Amino acid sequence: ICRWKDTADTVIVGGGCVGVSLAYHLAKAGRKDVVLLEKTELTAGSTWHAAGLTTYYHPGINLKKVHYDSIKLYERLEAETGQAVGFHQPGSVRIASTAARVDEMRYQMTRTHWHVTPQYMIGPEKVQEIFPLINMDKVLAGLYTPGDGHIDPYSLTMALAAGARMYGAQIYNPAPVTGLEPTADGRWDVQTPHGTIRANRIVNASGFWAREVGKMVGYEHPTIPVHHQYVVTATVPEVKALKKELAVIRDLEGSYYLRQERDGLLFGPYEKMEKMVLQDSWVRDGVPPGFGKELFESDLDRIMEHVEMAMEMVPVLKKADIINIVSGPITYTPDLLPMVGPFQAVRNYWTAIGFGYGVIHAGGIGKFLSDWIMNGEPPYDLIECDPNRYGKWADVPFMCAKARESYGFNNVVGYPKEERFAGRPTVRTSGVYQLLRDRASMGFHAGWEQPHWFYKPGDDKGYEPSFRRTNWFGPVGRECQLVMERVGVIDLTPFGKFMVKGKDSHKLLDRLFANNMPKVGLTNISHMLTPNGRVYAEVTITQLAPGEFLLITGSGSELHDLRWIETEAAEGGYEVDVTNVTDDIGVLGIAGPNSRKVLQKLTDEDMSDAGFKFLHCKSIKLAGLPVRAIRISYTGELGWELYMDQKNMAAVYQAMMEAGKDEGIDNFGTYAMSSLRLEKGFRGWGAEMNCDTNPLEAGLDYFIKLNKPADFIGKAALQEIKAKGLKRKLSYLSLDTDDIDPEGNETIWHNGKVVGNTTSGAYSYSSQQSLAFAYLPMELCSVGQKVEVELLGRKYPAMVIQEPLVLTEPTRTRLQKKEKSKA
Repeated sequence: ICRWKDTADTVIVGGGCVGVSLAYHLAKAGRKDVVLLEKTELTAGSTWHAAGLTTYYHPGINLKKVHYDSIKLYERLEAETGQAVGFHQPGSVRIASTAARVDEMRYQMTRTHWHVTPQYMIGPEKVQEIFPLINMDKVLAGLYTPGDGHIDPYSLTMALAAGARMYGAQIYNPAPVTGLEPTADGRWDVQTPHGTIRANRIVNASGFWAREVGKMVGYEHPTIPVHHQYVVTATVPEVKALKKELAVIRDLEGSYYLRQERDGLLFGPYEKMEKMVLQDSWVRDGVPPGFGKELFESDLDRIMEHVEMAMEMVPVLKKADIINIVSGPITYTPDLLPMVGPFQAVRNYWTAIGFGYGVIHAGGIGKFLSDWIMNGEPPYDLIECDPNRYGKWADVPFMCAKARESYGFNNVVGYPKEERFAGRPTVRTSGVYQLLRDRASMGFHAGWEQPHWFYKPGDDKGYEPSFRRTNWFGPVGRECQLVMERVGVIDLTPFGKFMVKGKDSHKLLDRLFANNMPKVGLTNISHMLTPNGRVYAEVTITQLAPGEFLLITGSGSELHDLRWIETEAAEGGYEVDVTNVTDDIGVLGIAGPNSRKVLQKLTDEDMSDAGFKFLHCKSIKLAGLPVRAIRISYTGELGWELYMDQKNMAAVYQAMMEAGKDEGIDNFGTYAMSSLRLEKGFRGWGAEMNCDTNPLEAGLDYFIKLNKPADFIGKAALQEIKAKGLKRKLSYLSLDTDDIDPEGNETIWHNGKVVGNTTSGAYSYSSQQSLAFAYLPMELCSVGQKVEVELLGRKYPAMVIQEPLVLTEPTRTRLQKKEKSKA
């Protein structure tokens, strides 16, 4: 081992392509004292035997950036490091052989046009031109991405390692990590047989050893190895005779990829859920100590149906001789996305684990994490890969069920509003789940089950995904009408909920949030910003008693936001106590013009407009049970959020349903809430605002107090953004559509050019038209401006309209009072 270091800025554990890429990017960015520890040799694990596919395509939004950055890096790496990487770029085609697939490709085109990724939808003739050996019988269309291909994973890793060393990083191997001990000041003692390194931060990039390393810091990471097989053939004369390399194809119905390997072919299938094999003994007993560059027994029978489909699609395979079947471990998380970033509750512990597609993700994720470490904030929003999206509810049975499903569903059609049902419900069920579960179509949010919409007799029940309006469209309209005209109840338990109290609580929150803190008994909406002035979180804050605050955030942001708060509290030395009470507190929303009447029947508290004002909070008794009521509703109608002990939830719910019979009370779900909030012009975190947007372009000026005395995080950056002026602004659009509504992330066109993207969309039942929020350049933001929104391959006319379409209840009430006083 060369010059052993006793201290380091960053210690990366694991020398696969992901860990080595991070070492390369950090060192290149000028970070000194970067050390990578590899227990045996670089690429041991999943890297060395990978099929090495590289593609620009990803159905997600910002994951496209990860793929793009990887490919751009791999294109220049050889010139930069002098090491050959074996990068082939013949392009790739995803094959559509059903009508639903063609729709999916159109759906993915509108999600890609506003990105730099080159991607084209092509007809059968072009498919045949790119892949001449294909059987055209079933080919309807293709999604073509030039520049795609494959790379040699071993050579790639060695080139990244050479680059990392060239820029000053140290790579030690063999150097297994035997222990990780946190120090009082938030650093780590990394123990190895060669000695201990004191590190400012550690990054777990240990592939299928991720659980072992996680256990050293007290975490059970939800990662599990799966068996993935691919087959390599001997020389195929028809392949050898070709003038140029075949494009990679992905036969989505056959669920396999196929590419040229020298003068033969290589193809890898993804078996169905019931056939695929999990290496769950490693979860139970750990990875066998000597395992590194070993493989599993191959099993051709298990993949035979896919082999037959491949032979039908590429007939030359029928005569080809198989020379190798590779069966090796790759790591899966429950949702097949990696876990990338800093961990909540353990300071300065980061992960880059759970990569089912490590080779295409390595370059981009190395850059993403390096930027985050260097700048104190992510370079763009990637919350779908946040390691904190899984809490203690993601136990081993859930993880196994989900990994099976994710592997088996690798090539299923990806619909909007997709639900997957394996491993559900988890331990996270609200106090009313048993009452509601058979009456509603349930959605899955951070482990919780939450009603999307409710059934009535005669409805077409169940989950029927579609790219167009489907079975929920009518029922959701009914629920919107319920809330606008009568009164509805919704389960909002999945909200993330934190208590912040202690001597410095006010000071900490004033530093974290751009709004002023509410007075005791009051509530407001506040935003946490990054140092560069991006919107890290939107939180509802209530001061319950002097210095005691209740913070409410969206279900998907629970530990993402908690980590940010805890980190600032620890690093700033604040005397505060921050507690996560998400699982203890149940939440019911009640909304609609009759909501006040219903609550008044159940309490002695004065619920009148004067007695219980908008954005006020009170502890009340409801049907004799203690409830904390806040007058606020995400529907924009008259309403309250009711916070209570989970165990009292069913009793409070039943009392409200009984009391509201004459008022026409009923249930509503999150789909109706989404439509209602859009009509009121309410922005949503994760859509209209996130780590890609600043609050001024998102139209959140009202909540941002640039003149408050406290120096909140992001204040200086915002002042600069304001002085420079905005380049784009969130606009409110109405669309002329037919049987389809915008979802968000669609491309907006003007005069044949791409000018922006939608952020969310829904049908407005009260005005009977589609609505969307969208980012447009400043010159296209005026009311009356006409643009086009691309949906399923068609451009629909749209127009910028005055927001909101429907006034909120507090605004309507205020205007009525004004009118009365005039009269």
